Amino acid sequence: MKKKKWKNIRIGLIGRIIIALIAGALLGMYTPIPLVRLFNTFNGLFSQYLGFLIPLLIVALVAPAIADIGRNAGKMLLVTALLAYGATLISGFASYLTGVTIFPYLIESSASIRDVAKGAEALPYFSITIPPLMGVMTALILAFLLGLGMAYRQGYALRRVCDDFRSIIARAIGKTIIPLLPIYIFSIVLNMSWSGQAADLLTIFIKIIGIIFLLHIVILLFQYSVAGLIAGKNPLLLLWRMMPAYFTALGTQSSAATIPITLQQTLCNNVDKEIAGFVIPLCATIHLSGSTLKIVACAIAIMLMQGVPIDFPTMGNFIFMLGIIMVAAPGVPGGAIMAALGILQSMLGFGETELALMIALYITMDNFGTACNVTGDGALAIIINKFFKSAS
Repeated sequence: MKKKKWKNIRIGLIGRIIIALIAGALLGMYTPIPLVRLFNTFNGLFSQYLGFLIPLLIVALVAPAIADIGRNAGKMLLVTALLAYGATLISGFASYLTGVTIFPYLIESSASIRDVAKGAEALPYFSITIPPLMGVMTALILAFLLGLGMAYRQGYALRRVCDDFRSIIARAIGKTIIPLLPIYIFSIVLNMSWSGQAADLLTIFIKIIGIIFLLHIVILLFQYSVAGLIAGKNPLLLLWRMMPAYFTALGTQSSAATIPITLQQTLCNNVDKEIAGFVIPLCATIHLSGSTLKIVACAIAIMLMQGVPIDFPTMGNFIFMLGIIMVAAPGVPGGAIMAALGILQSMLGFGETELALMIALYITMDNFGTACNVTGDGALAIIINKFFKSAS
């Protein structure tokens, strides 16, 4: 009986990531060089494979998403999409302002993570280069072109090909990338611990996670204050009614899996049944305020750790593009961070180590970002309900 109980205990992805961070930090100081070199060999192979998949992921996920939006075009769709994108941008810029204002007091600028790793790391035993089929921006343009083309032609042959391709890429991520992520992050932190950097890293992680959690609360209060003002209702009461959806999302880590609860609680806020039935499933796909907030904050934290200058034009362009990329995020097992890796790499210049740290930081807080996303969907539904019920 005891053996059965132990077999039934499963550690989720967040738990495995946290274990990998702590284990890497503790063991790195005592790991012999041959073992460090072995893990660095794995890092090189995994990062090459990940880099190869990123452009394919963008094409596979963004193109069908755009085709879906185009096929279901209508006034309510357009208004909902613009409102969701606007809410995502507000969240991203709020995170940026918080990051550049508060993070410099929490994070001391030090030598570049990349430089430290290169200067002190044990070289891998061998390396293999896997060039991607196309660049990230090329993949984005191709995805938009295919998506708009499928929406315009209303054909099914190309759409079936794209759907099959999306299934293949999603399965590749779910069966190869996600299971190996904890080992990848363990290897990165192990190498940093071996070179004397891990203690500072974990301290910074704890500080950043606390700030991002508070930011999620502020964003939800803002969204429901706007919704309450427009609808003429008590915003705190509206937000309170959505709490079952919030706590369900904490457990499921999935916007899609939480749709039934989000829909039920949105109806409790007196949103019309047809409007809620349209807005909630759509926003589960296109509204990711919490995810955007986390990605921007984590990116700023890592740039400060490196001593990289943070300028508004670069970060502004990144946030605008991130809002578009987030459309594809729910189709990726493991969260929005997988869909954002391409522009983190191309627009902010993040390399292997920075991307691994982004994944670790993001996934550690994945529950809270998803909960913020789905709870915010209810606020958008209230606003849409007010406009379209008044118009009718």
